[in-house]
Amino acid sequence: MAWLNREKAPLTKGQRTDTPEGLWERCAKCSEIILRREFTANQNVCPKCHHHFYLPAKERIHHLLDPQSFVEYDKDLCSTDPLSFTDGKAYRDRLVDAYKRFGHYDAFFSGRGLLDGRPVHLGVFEFQFMGGSMGSVVGEKIARIFLRAAETKEPAIVFSSSGGARMQEGILSLMQMAKTCAALARMREASVPFISVLTHPTTGGVAASFAMLGDVNIAEPNALIGFAGPRVIQQTIREKLPEGFQRSEYLLEHGMIDMICARDDLRPTISRILSMLVPTPN
Repeated sequence: MAWLNREKAPLTKGQRTDTPEGLWERCAKCSEIILRREFTANQNVCPKCHHHFYLPAKERIHHLLDPQSFVEYDKDLCSTDPLSFTDGKAYRDRLVDAYKRFGHYDAFFSGRGLLDGRPVHLGVFEFQFMGGSMGSVVGEKIARIFLRAAETKEPAIVFSSSGGARMQEGILSLMQMAKTCAALARMREASVPFISVLTHPTTGGVAASFAMLGDVNIAEPNALIGFAGPRVIQQTIREKLPEGFQRSEYLLEHGMIDMICARDDLRPTISRILSMLVPTPN
């Protein structure tokens, strides 16, 4: 066993094999170390504690719809700067920077695809684009989803993930709350179902408008859902809020949503709901 006591020179930088960047992911909740490819295959959900992390809009579309079936609508719509708004940086410049980072014009993807062979109109928020805020373009694209669904008699599904109305567009942003609800009312008149999926976070004007008006409201686990944030509410009413206030589980307990569904169960769950809500053509 003499080799155990043998002294070895430390490895130099050129001899050391470092772990490649991006190979591992650490869970922010339970500190589990997860192989990156397993984390991605699990739709950004920790396999140990089941904490749901941010999932890009394009990946949500990929995991929900049948392969190669999604056709994007209105992708060339882009916000302008009608108020010439500046908050340390011009709004127009913020939009340009966001486009350069993400390669799309705003915080929402919309289109039509197939879910287990059934045609659906789908909208998905992209939270990393200006906090998923709802400006005039996002509101217009959501309204068009509902109007197209009403016209074609095909169900609509929207995944919400937003900080609320986009302050850089002022009243034009707040108008989208009424516009999306009016378009949804047209869809209701046509007896077409709307499934709303609430992900973390769904707050502000989005939560206060169409997002909570689904025929079925589904939330992901532990998602923050509400109008004002819990810290703002607590400071306003000067009372301590209940444990878990404004989280999915609290809302389900108090009848504000219909169910909580883990991410890997969303596709079969939504497909099953649609099979009950939408009659099968003869």
